[in-house]
Amino acid sequence: MKQLRDKALKNFLRQTGPPEVDIVFVLQDVEDPVNVGAAFRIGDACGVSEIALTGISAQPPHPTIAGIGRGTHRRVPWHTTKYAADAVNEYKDEGYTAYAVEVTSESVPYNSVEYPKKVCLIVGNEYRGVSKRTLECCDKSIYLPMYGKVGSLNVHVALAVSAYHIIHT
Repeated sequence: MKQLRDKALKNFLRQTGPPEVDIVFVLQDVEDPVNVGAAFRIGDACGVSEIALTGISAQPPHPTIAGIGRGTHRRVPWHTTKYAADAVNEYKDEGYTAYAVEVTSESVPYNSVEYPKKVCLIVGNEYRGVSKRTLECCDKSIYLPMYGKVGSLNVHVALAVSAYHIIHT
């Protein structure tokens, strides 16, 4: 009986079809392979077109990325580039609108934005965030409101919340 329920649930979850938003991720200097592996898994779940790993971001092959990501680095297209700003500008040239998940004086709540059909979502280093140079390339900065004493979520959690909101609005 359990196998029938599991199969029915998987079939139900697949009924919705692919997202209507074409989304790509840019990870700027995301050092922790747990965050990178989770980004691949989130990317797979959200149907992202590509992930750009930039700067000193952890990269496959790495056992933690493979384990946390459940091998999704083999299914989600990805590439590396030295500078996140270059990746953002390339995506913008392809028609993507760039959103940094970062708290700045001009950031707006992630759930107050009307997103276009092509979104480039940028997350930054676990300690330093998205660099000023990369922020200057972005069309907008979004943030997730925090109500507790800690000022931020883990990189991959913020990426997941933002990405799922974008593909379901």
